Amino acid sequence: MEEIIKTVDLSKEYGEVKAVTALNLNVRKGEIYGFLGLNGAGKTTTIRMLLGMIRPTSGKVFILGEKVHANHNTLWEKIGYLVEIPYSYPNLTVRENLEIIRRLRFLHGKDAVNKIIDRLQLKQYSNRKAKNLSLGNKQRLGLAKALIHNPEILILDEPANGLDPAGIHDIREMLSDLAIKQGVTIFISSHILGEISRFATRIGIIHEGKMVKEIDTDQLNSLCQKQLFIRTNDLKRAYSLLKQNGIKNCELEEKRIKISDESAINDPGKVATLLVNAGFPPILLHVTEEDLESYFLRTIKSNGGIQ
Repeated sequence: MEEIIKTVDLSKEYGEVKAVTALNLNVRKGEIYGFLGLNGAGKTTTIRMLLGMIRPTSGKVFILGEKVHANHNTLWEKIGYLVEIPYSYPNLTVRENLEIIRRLRFLHGKDAVNKIIDRLQLKQYSNRKAKNLSLGNKQRLGLAKALIHNPEILILDEPANGLDPAGIHDIREMLSDLAIKQGVTIFISSHILGEISRFATRIGIIHEGKMVKEIDTDQLNSLCQKQLFIRTNDLKRAYSLLKQNGIKNCELEEKRIKISDESAINDPGKVATLLVNAGFPPILLHVTEEDLESYFLRTIKSNGGIQ
């Protein structure tokens, strides 16, 4: 599959601070790549390097096979972007802001402004000054600027910032439609982990400037841990019974028994029958499964992150 965004040992240092270290990315055509990390992990620094806004300390960035540099004007015609804060002209209206972008993009005809206003549901705010918009609608205006010229590539830094749940849903559906129906390649950073897992096709996890994990989202279910939790009136004797009957990865906690044994998790009824027949009927028998957020935090922790 065609590579659209590629980095080779991309690094950025600010004095002694290593913001990004030897980052290797490969984003394919039509892919929605979710770039996940805690605040300060290096997401925005990476995006600024992808866009030629800052120069790497070392390493290279290629987009559509061409090396990125700040004056590569023909390349920017194919890219739409939103970086961190959706800057605008605060004393101009939404429509006036978009009209300036239309002219800067050399788009002929004013219909492009009307179309993107309708698409981002900004019609009722079109004559409102940008400084008087809510954070969510400022974000919509930023997205409208990124999309007005129908780019082949979208690079978005926290695009759901400030949006309510309905707005997040609308943006998710729009981005999915762009990728599936129009083959637009989307690189999107976020810390809203559960949301990204719903529509990204691949996920990269960055921590302290380093890529710690890269997975296809269809692998997520197999990577997320499942556990069986049990409570009985006699935890110690129930625990001993389970161990004697070959239940592996069994742990006695203060108020419950935790089991990571795959066979027990897949057939909790068998465990329940064993306990009932031995006189220790379960008060609680519950299988839990990690979501993306839990998986993300466990991955970060295992790579020397949060404690």
